Amino acid sequence: MATYESFAEVYDLFMDNVPYDVWKTHLLDILGQYHITDGLVAELGCGTGKMTRRLAEAGYDMIGIDNSYDMLSIAMEHPAEDILYLCQDMRAFELYGTVAAVISVCDSMNYLTSRSDMELTIKAVHSQLRDGGIFIFDMKTASFYKDELGNNVFADRAGRVSYVWQNHYDEKTHINTYDITFYRRIFANICLSCREKHRQRAYSVKQIKDIAAKCGMELLEHTVRGERAYYILKKQAIVKRSV
Repeated sequence: MATYESFAEVYDLFMDNVPYDVWKTHLLDILGQYHITDGLVAELGCGTGKMTRRLAEAGYDMIGIDNSYDMLSIAMEHPAEDILYLCQDMRAFELYGTVAAVISVCDSMNYLTSRSDMELTIKAVHSQLRDGGIFIFDMKTASFYKDELGNNVFADRAGRVSYVWQNHYDEKTHINTYDITFYRRIFANICLSCREKHRQRAYSVKQIKDIAAKCGMELLEHTVRGERAYYILKKQAIVKRSV
């Protein structure tokens, strides 16, 4: 899962079309619906911290978790008193206590390309949530990988930086492979290039529901809007039985 190394320094340039403020409003509505209006909230795959900072501004004590030190270095260039950033793998993250909610946006969960990785991550979330706490995340859908990305090639440019992005979607494994080459213009006819490979997997709602149940989480909501599926899981409280 080691990615976002060379990509980290140009990530925000090419993600300027992401509707972070719309997502923030949506997250605040969900958190309010489940009576989580303040307290500790953790974000998995926080990247450069754009959503982490927005939720901190809304009054939450935020913990941003990412396994890319390069991305977190950029996040920490925007200091905030109420944000703790941790460089940890989402499959085995550990906090200093339980949190009211865990969130993950911008298809970070799609980077879990095996069922065991998904189970490990949801188990880790379960262990760090208080009883009744919720896990909110989004994922790209199989139809998006198949119909929109497929075997297509995309390119873009922002200032002196450009990229070529090649895709391959395997319908048997439901894994999409991205080969991304970046070019940075140094002088008129001189460019530096670097390359990264990313892999993401699509999951069905049944797979997520089954994995969640195995990990002690209940699927509360599942909706699909455009290219993304949105999930809300709840930690099931342990019922103590009298002897």
